[in-house]
Amino acid sequence: MAKKNTGTKKTFEERLERLEELGEDIRKSSIPLDDAIKAFEEGIKLARALEKDLEKIESRIEILMNGDDAEIDEKPELGLFDDC
Repeated sequence: MAKKNTGTKKTFEERLERLEELGEDIRKSSIPLDDAIKAFEEGIKLARALEKDLEKIESRIEILMNGDDAEIDEKPELGLFDDC
């Protein structure tokens, strides 16, 4: 069940969508340079925040897959293709 966003903080998906919109806007040849720079700055901030969120999620997944004693740099052992 999806959690409803009741606060001002946007979900990961909403921020990712905004980052994609900014990328599309920057690629338009009709965008003024000042607007493109502002969009780029916003995009960089979003990308950094999303990257931090992904690192947190990856750590949680590693703990779930390998147990509490999993090292942070250790890749999770999924075992999805062991029979191939």
